[in-house]
Amino acid sequence: QVQLVESGGGLVQPGGSLRLSCAASGTILSLNGMGWYRQAPGKQRELVALITGGGTTNYADSVKGRFTISRDNTKNTVYLQMNRLFPEDTAVYYCYANVKTMLGTSHYWGQGTQVTVSS
Repeated sequence: QVQLVESGGGLVQPGGSLRLSCAASGTILSLNGMGWYRQAPGKQRELVALITGGGTTNYADSVKGRFTISRDNTKNTVYLQMNRLFPEDTAVYYCYANVKTMLGTSHYWGQGTQVTVSS
């Protein structure tokens, strides 16, 4: 079994910064793509950023230039540095990972961490 544990959410003022972390644990043979999605109240879950095992990144247009995704493969951890936050960035942020285990390759999700941008 694989677990994704997120941390780093909270309340921040507009223009502020937060850093999210997500650590994967369990019987992992390899971690492929990892990333972050978010879901605001009344809206569908949307992609924020993805990073491949080789480090190639992809961002939603709404966060380009403000958010940076990175990963530490030695720690099975993915990060999301969020700068110049807007109130519309308020959402529950979910970690995602594509993981190969003894049973095959599957998608896994974290439990979500709340990010609230408000003055």
